[in-house]
Amino acid sequence: MRRLIAAATVGMLGLGQPMMSAAQTAAPQADAQAAGQNAQGQYTLTVNANIVLTNVVVRDKKTGALITGLKASDFHIVEDKKPQNIVSFDYQNVDEAATLNEKSTTTGKASIADLLENNFAASPKQLRDHRLIVIFFDLSSMQDEDIDRAVDAADDYVNKQMQPADLVALVSMSTGLSMDQDFTSDKTALLRGLAKYNGSDETGFANGGTGSTDGTSDDTTQFAADDTEYNSLNTDRELLAIRAISKSLERVDQRKSMLYFSGGLTRNGIENQASLRAATNEAAKANLAIYSVDTRGLQALPPVGDASKGSLRGNSAYSGSAVTAQFSANFASQETLATLSSDTGGKAFFDSNDFGPAFQQVQHDTEAYYILGFHSTNQAHDGSFRHLTITIDRKDAKIEYRPGYYAPSDFQHQKTEDRELALTEQMRSDSPATDVAVYLQALYLRENENMFYVPVSLIVPGSQIPFTAKGSSDKANIDILGRVQNSQGITVGNVRDTVKLALDASQQVQRKNIQYSTGFSLAPGKYHLKFVVRENQTGNMGSFETDIQVPDLKKIPLKLSSVVLASQRTPNAVKNSNNLLVRDGLEWVPNVAHVFRQDQHLYFLYEVYDPTKQKAATEPAAAPGQGKHEGGSVHVLTSIEFLNGGTKVYETPLVTANTINVPERGAVAFQFDVPLAQLKPGTYVCQVNVIDDAGGSFSFPRMALKVLAAVQPPAATASAGATPSVAAQ
Repeated sequence: MRRLIAAATVGMLGLGQPMMSAAQTAAPQADAQAAGQNAQGQYTLTVNANIVLTNVVVRDKKTGALITGLKASDFHIVEDKKPQNIVSFDYQNVDEAATLNEKSTTTGKASIADLLENNFAASPKQLRDHRLIVIFFDLSSMQDEDIDRAVDAADDYVNKQMQPADLVALVSMSTGLSMDQDFTSDKTALLRGLAKYNGSDETGFANGGTGSTDGTSDDTTQFAADDTEYNSLNTDRELLAIRAISKSLERVDQRKSMLYFSGGLTRNGIENQASLRAATNEAAKANLAIYSVDTRGLQALPPVGDASKGSLRGNSAYSGSAVTAQFSANFASQETLATLSSDTGGKAFFDSNDFGPAFQQVQHDTEAYYILGFHSTNQAHDGSFRHLTITIDRKDAKIEYRPGYYAPSDFQHQKTEDRELALTEQMRSDSPATDVAVYLQALYLRENENMFYVPVSLIVPGSQIPFTAKGSSDKANIDILGRVQNSQGITVGNVRDTVKLALDASQQVQRKNIQYSTGFSLAPGKYHLKFVVRENQTGNMGSFETDIQVPDLKKIPLKLSSVVLASQRTPNAVKNSNNLLVRDGLEWVPNVAHVFRQDQHLYFLYEVYDPTKQKAATEPAAAPGQGKHEGGSVHVLTSIEFLNGGTKVYETPLVTANTINVPERGAVAFQFDVPLAQLKPGTYVCQVNVIDDAGGSFSFPRMALKVLAAVQPPAATASAGATPSVAAQ
């Protein structure tokens, strides 16, 4: 059961507006700065970085020789049939490479990679006229013999083809992504790093079956597993690795090249589309060209399989469908690699057992090149692919360049799968999101001897949500993603919800809170809760993490639930609800901030479980369908007192419970409605006194609360769709 409440904002800190905003397309270079002074004498600085960089190699049509000495005026750029103005121009030539005074990369000290962090040298300009080459071994997708061939080719490149201008890094992925060698020109260090890939690092991440038995080997396996979902996740994992590598190389403008050795990368329909676009876009922003190499080489695909397989099931071997399926699977595993290469300005190398040409192509493409920069006339942040056409004022020249790039995408233009990916990534991130303020409270009430109901309430200040005026209402919607993990890090509960809000303009939503409630059934133990909230107007997100200890009440003399403080009880007519905060058709809405007004109600709810029965009591037989606690005579005393400055200023009358009033859960439930009008505005310590007189046990939990002066509440109410409910207080 999930509920949503719009409550009055009380006790919240003011949240200022950001002083700086930035947008980025292909390279992080600022092109405009504006400063203005507001009425309070403060300045607001806005930075807009939207320059697009692209590399162009110019060669003679007949000889293939590089053409040098060109100027910016010799080039013309057209984006989606619209001419663009070149605003930056540079020329890189590896023949002019200077020898870098590298620090040791073998003793754990700084290396060329430190230059990217501005630690190695005074300026990244020292990388000018050098090749930056990343050799990426996707060990999780390759067979042992494929790894051996790839390593042999890399060894041959280092020993025979590597030039002084080449700076090479080694990256691998098996069970995780690993930087095995920073950028260096030290051949000894590179050969030592390559020697680690000895062809015995199988990790079990190869694609599985699709559930079909037709065309599979007829061996002792009687069950053909459907691993389609696993295959999609595996592909996402590999694309995420490429994205991470690309992002780490954004700090320098020079062209970077990645030699991606893979045993194939299969995309499952549109399931991996978002990850593929994210990887391609990140590579384009980092000025990284991907050269994909299929390490399976030239493959023989006989219709009935080779000697390593049993005879095929069904008649597919005789109808031609088996060989068709083999060719289709092989093409599908190469198509994604080809897309990565073509969209980033690299090249793909398939169906060849000689991987040397891939290294030669990288060196050939980065001998010398021009870097052109322009400000796109299309300012829409729609995430669309922008096609580039570059021409030159020389008929004897041919040019090579990246065919286009993905435009930056603001939240309003993101596709559904991109939005879900962003939300999921924030959930996985160790860094909190702080664009939207989120507050959370988790309580516990016992369902039975081994399970507890844990109600969770989230608060988002209304000022954090930009409502859009539509008619007489202000409308907005928020996405909520929640996760509960046990002490071993295993997820034991999830929440994913989209809540639509429609509030009457007269409610002044900027002064209110939006409260969302949900709940989980958990066993005793320690749990970690994390919730991510995103408002869907700008895409800003906020997150909140906390730990909760669900106690093992069997070890506690007085078994007491959490104390629920509420200022609202909303109608809830759902029958057989699992929400233990629903009592007599009303749902208790926890007050997370513990701040109340004098004209509000202060509701208390707490339960005592399995109180000791009095010795003189005669226990009748339990009625059918009732628990063992039915009819027991107990003697539980409770009261609530309020302290201000260490002095008791008010105490409720003592209440005595002689029977268990929630027999199905063995609980004595207490509900209080404390009048606040007699309490002066201020901060109080509230102490709940609970005594099990028959058992001689007691508990005195304390909590802080604040009482504010009464104000006239708004009279209007609002609704937020069919499932959640919204009420104003």
